[in-house]
Amino acid sequence: MPRTARDVVFVDGVRTPFGKSGKGLYAETRADDMVVRVIRELMRRNPGLPPERIDEVAIAATTQIGDQGLTIGRTAAILAGLPRSVPGYAIDRMCAGALTAVTTSGAGIAFGAYDVVIAGGVEHMGRHPMGEGVDPNPRFLSEKLVDPTALVMGNTAENLHDRYPSITKERADAYAVRSQEKVAKAYADGRIQPDLVEVVVRSLEQGYGLATKDEPPRPGTTMESLAGLKTPFRAHGNVTPGNAAGLNDGATGAILAAEEVAQELGLDARMRLVDFSFAGVEPEVMGVGPVPATEKLLARQGITMDEIGLIEINEAFAVQVLAFLEHFGIADDDARVNPWGGAIALGHPLASSGVRLMMQLARQFAERPDVRYGITTMCVGMGMGGTVLWENTNYEGGK
Repeated sequence: MPRTARDVVFVDGVRTPFGKSGKGLYAETRADDMVVRVIRELMRRNPGLPPERIDEVAIAATTQIGDQGLTIGRTAAILAGLPRSVPGYAIDRMCAGALTAVTTSGAGIAFGAYDVVIAGGVEHMGRHPMGEGVDPNPRFLSEKLVDPTALVMGNTAENLHDRYPSITKERADAYAVRSQEKVAKAYADGRIQPDLVEVVVRSLEQGYGLATKDEPPRPGTTMESLAGLKTPFRAHGNVTPGNAAGLNDGATGAILAAEEVAQELGLDARMRLVDFSFAGVEPEVMGVGPVPATEKLLARQGITMDEIGLIEINEAFAVQVLAFLEHFGIADDDARVNPWGGAIALGHPLASSGVRLMMQLARQFAERPDVRYGITTMCVGMGMGGTVLWENTNYEGGK
């Protein structure tokens, strides 16, 4: 029997504004309701897509309990009003959950099993802190399979500072300031807002409201304001709340389709999925994960980092981004890297972040027809990295 291999395209992506965990925007909002809002907005924005043509709904969550459990891809699809014939499932690859939802369901499209899918992620870290309910096997520590610091992400970032002594706290703080500045400019220029969906929120104290913009950004952040912050993971350490992403709530979603199906339905094809790669590293320095994942991908494709015109890398910690840049010989302020800022300013609701990277890359591709290739990449808890290579469908030649 013939085997199928089809081109896969990113059609559209939306997300809720990201909130601060605890008493932030979504303190009294359910995680599954955030996913429902995203799915409904995707359908509203793409009226040419008949709901019955959706073949799968893949939604990631790191902590799959409570309102993030019960096979959230399926339950959110039903709650969003999709036909009962549309199946769904849940994914967990910690921070790379939504990224994995895209690569897994996208591979299904390439294989011919699906025509159109919805892929995304959600994390309500206010309701479900990272690690809630987990029971790590005692063998991890008793048999010294991992260093004890591997189980605390902030400690792994301090370990990465040890591995890269050239990455000082001052250098990490400087990167964080630039991230805040780029997000502030992107908001001022109206570049972030098109991908946000308004969310009705409620509070017993304040009544109903509307979430319309990201809550975490701190415009006006300076080196001086970061210098005095505490280093909670190590005395006299380097990692602070100012040069790391916070604890956040939010949901993302994207429509992927076979390229010919997108043409048939009159859907946009913003960028083309070329390849993806995952790699494992020592869990105690999980932040270095994007390096081998990207190396594997570039080697398989026979291209170099010089041919990558845009780089969307998740800013879990500034040191993790800087380690990636240092490895590939990229300047800390290279214009290709997170042009509109990243998670240090916008927030990082764990399993949802991968699709945020993708929707920002797709928007940048539309403005840069001179750029052919871009990547979305991120580190992953327990020692992994994931990288996806995308081709700009608006490419007109050039560098």
